[in-house]
Amino acid sequence: MFAKEGLAKHLGQSYTFEPLHFAASPLQISALAAGELEIATLGFSSIAFAVQNAGISDIRVIADEIEDGAEGYFSTHYVVSKDSPIQKVEDLKGKIVATNGIGAGVDILMRAVLKKHGLEDRRDFTTIETQFPNMRAVLTDHKADLVTATLPFAYDPEMEKASRTLFFGREAFGPADLSFWTARASFIEKNRSVFLDLLEDYVRAIRWYMDPSNHDEAVQIVANTMKLQPAVFARWVFTKDDWYRNPDGLPDLQALQRNVDSQRDLGFIKADFDAKSYADLTLIREAGTRLK
Repeated sequence: MFAKEGLAKHLGQSYTFEPLHFAASPLQISALAAGELEIATLGFSSIAFAVQNAGISDIRVIADEIEDGAEGYFSTHYVVSKDSPIQKVEDLKGKIVATNGIGAGVDILMRAVLKKHGLEDRRDFTTIETQFPNMRAVLTDHKADLVTATLPFAYDPEMEKASRTLFFGREAFGPADLSFWTARASFIEKNRSVFLDLLEDYVRAIRWYMDPSNHDEAVQIVANTMKLQPAVFARWVFTKDDWYRNPDGLPDLQALQRNVDSQRDLGFIKADFDAKSYADLTLIREAGTRLK
């Protein structure tokens, strides 16, 4: 995010920034609850769990990261083998589908689409879990009839050669807020000016990376970070073939509400969840005004 020198003007001045790797959202929720993490990157599939299961009643959504299925941008592909007899969603009855994890964001998108077409888990189809890099092998080895192809794997030439898209994630309920920043209200209140500096730098970084004139340099930064060749990313990263990033860092709270409502309808959360009650967008909005 701040690999390009000059984007983070306040880094090392009012704040330090230490990104940590977590394998899954539940681990971030536990760390946030224990005070071991100041900012957790959650999504629509995990925010309600933080409140209803972990009891973090003062969690606040403060900035957006990526959205699936925003108008004109990438949406997760759910693919079958190119020669598969499956032609429509209803043909998945009695079949095996692959997801990265039960209850994950893209898993909920898949289940919502299948439910729209009258298919219920366990009754009409079987779900297996596999990591995203292994989805192509699961499909080509015929261990699943439908797999989840997300970025960057959806653009793998071998995946494209072996598969065709049956449906997209946006067919579940339109745009889905897959990832956003959260923090506890008590921590925000104590460090408000620092958050403003950080979010100003964050918005500046989003705008720089999304500027087409910076595309080649941005691709090289991502390639260096991921230790892969630039060609893996050049075609799509930070373009409309990528997930949507709001240039002001603002999450789509209306989409988020639709997302968690669907999560409730599918039985993953037990009660209603009012997304707006757990958002504080004053920081990101003020940070954006500093750049105008």
